[in-house]
Amino acid sequence: MNYIIITPVKNEEKSLKDLIGSILSQSIKPSLWVIVDDGSTDRTSEIIQDTKKNHSWVESIYLNEGYRDLTIHISEVIKRGFDFAQSFCKEHTMTYDCIMFLDSDMYTQDNDFFKKLLTVFENDEGLGIASGNIQYIDASGNLQDAQSRDDTISGGEMMCTRACIEEIGGVPISYAWESVMRVKAMLKEWKIKRFNDIKMIHSRETGSAEGLKKGYYLKGTSEYYLDMNPCIVAAKGLKYCFKRPHYLGFAYLFGYISSYIHQKEKTNDPEVREYYYYQKPREIWQYYFNKFRRT
Repeated sequence: MNYIIITPVKNEEKSLKDLIGSILSQSIKPSLWVIVDDGSTDRTSEIIQDTKKNHSWVESIYLNEGYRDLTIHISEVIKRGFDFAQSFCKEHTMTYDCIMFLDSDMYTQDNDFFKKLLTVFENDEGLGIASGNIQYIDASGNLQDAQSRDDTISGGEMMCTRACIEEIGGVPISYAWESVMRVKAMLKEWKIKRFNDIKMIHSRETGSAEGLKKGYYLKGTSEYYLDMNPCIVAAKGLKYCFKRPHYLGFAYLFGYISSYIHQKEKTNDPEVREYYYYQKPREIWQYYFNKFRRT
């Protein structure tokens, strides 16, 4: 099996070098790597151009955009990269089996990271989307596993089969675009799975590109957009409030509540809204019920 990568970047001169190094060290390299530069003002563009000179399978797009925006705009950036990759592959009669959506602040110390992910797809034809397990470096310089349930996957290093992404209609223009993709795939009866033994490192804690406080605020606004059940929002908000730093829970709840007060736009996709409002609570309850029974 072979694969291509889509990576959005915005002023990531420090972290991009680590990502490039880990891609170049992979035992199975991508057939194509499309880096979408969303108007960087640091040395990011220079680093991309230097990489392209030395590796013919690296391509890039430069967007003359404004400030960093992790809401709907990021899905538009990802879609530009995806559409470019589709056209490039068609023009050059290039085929691929899987596509990886990989954030620019990721890297791996495992030279077989992609080999391992491709292997799990080879072994399960029903698998549509998969990820490894994200780790991040804490304030003490130690690697920590990002806390997430076993039945979720990491959007920042998400691999999809070509058949799956074509069936769900490509990259959606939406808040939390990767979450919407996962929902659409599940509704099409594709399997979704996270593999904890395949490690990817996030150079900062998930959601902290613009600071953790704003990251959790945007998480709240995104879940309002998706029409997340208020009971789940309340439970997650309380959970975040009991974590350090405690203000993150308030930032998350404020993002959701302020969106509600201002009656901001919600997704017009009825399948997505129904999933997050009705089906998601049942799945969470079933997950913790089964976990309790096992203990």
